[in-house]
Amino acid sequence: MMNEPIQQFLGLAMRAGQVKTGESVILNDLKKNKIKLVIVATDASKNTTKLMRNKCDSYHIPLRIFGTRAELGQALGKAERVNVGITDKGFASKLLSMIDE
Repeated sequence: MMNEPIQQFLGLAMRAGQVKTGESVILNDLKKNKIKLVIVATDASKNTTKLMRNKCDSYHIPLRIFGTRAELGQALGKAERVNVGITDKGFASKLLSMIDE
């Protein structure tokens, strides 16, 4: 279960316009070096998780497996989301420290 401060912080990042969702959008922005953190849902398929992990490793971007697709969607005020990309360095570093606690 996703804890509330992280959920609220993801919502704040979304309202600030610093969140990208969708596999193709995130992969495209990874190539352009615009994504600073990728979050993949715990219930994502093995292929999706492997693809995102490999891309993040090759571009040296941190990746965390966190929250279910329903929880990620709810945090962003959207439908279910499997992949979430954070485009702001400040939001990314704060989320990393919150998730890794």
